[in-house]
Amino acid sequence: MAKAAKTAIKKDPKQAAEAKNYSKVIKAVRSPKTGAYTFKEVILHKEKVKDFLEGK
Repeated sequence: MAKAAKTAIKKDPKQAAEAKNYSKVIKAVRSPKTGAYTFKEVILHKEKVKDFLEGK
């Protein structure tokens, strides 16, 4: 039987709060040559998500 995961590892509350401000954004990009879609994955601060999706 497998051992249960230990919860003894404590996280710093400041780091946990800061991590909530980031999001993983996945954008579908169409190739001009083949017309096939590829996906671009980025982890950004939530204030910069809109700029990334607009292509700025």
